[in-house]
Amino acid sequence: MIGCLFIHGFTGAPYEVEPLANYIKEKTDWLVKVPTLPGHGVTLSLKGHTYNEWVTYAEQELIALMEEVDEVYVIGFSMGGVIASYLAANYQVKKLVLLSAAVYYVNPKQLVLDCKEMIKDLLNGNINENELFNRYKKKMVETPLRSTIEFQKLVKKVKPYLKKLTLPVLIIQGECDGIVPVKSAHYLYKTIPSEEKKLKLLPFSKHHVCHGEDYEDLKEYVEKFLHESNTDLDLLTQES
Repeated sequence: MIGCLFIHGFTGAPYEVEPLANYIKEKTDWLVKVPTLPGHGVTLSLKGHTYNEWVTYAEQELIALMEEVDEVYVIGFSMGGVIASYLAANYQVKKLVLLSAAVYYVNPKQLVLDCKEMIKDLLNGNINENELFNRYKKKMVETPLRSTIEFQKLVKKVKPYLKKLTLPVLIIQGECDGIVPVKSAHYLYKTIPSEEKKLKLLPFSKHHVCHGEDYEDLKEYVEKFLHESNTDLDLLTQES
């Protein structure tokens, strides 16, 4: 039996990956787990929590899942992609999917464009209908500076482990992401030594790729990758 572990992002919750997790549940008989990291969730309570807690909790969830299934696939979004990379470097994970994985943080150029869009909506009286504004206004208020520093520590800790990833890896990145720049995906692709790796860019997607305009393409990429045999993936990698 196959198990899938999904890991959400910094200041996030399972909703960030739920569309994809639910799709995999519907299409397979796999055991799918989408835990909530300490201090995270719809209501944030990050104060006092460290990156070690987030990693340890994800690690415990992986170990528990591995005891129930024959092989495990790990899918990480944003900070969850960083944690997923660490787990894949240290455990017998069969496949790894990185969605908007945050080894670099903040895309200044796209962030300026997003802010201009929010200002335009503010002046037109439509700010409450702006998706980005609604998604981030609460997070900005409820995220302690100390938690952001913990996130930065996590990225610094995990970067060296990227060079240990030899399993099949799929990297997916939105080209309109104002939080994680596209260079993050290119860095991952260049740094990860696996011979079985693929990079897919989503031209119209912002940070939350599972809720973006290219979700149907994302869903297809992930489904195909997870169902490919290692031999098929190797051939596809050589062709791309």
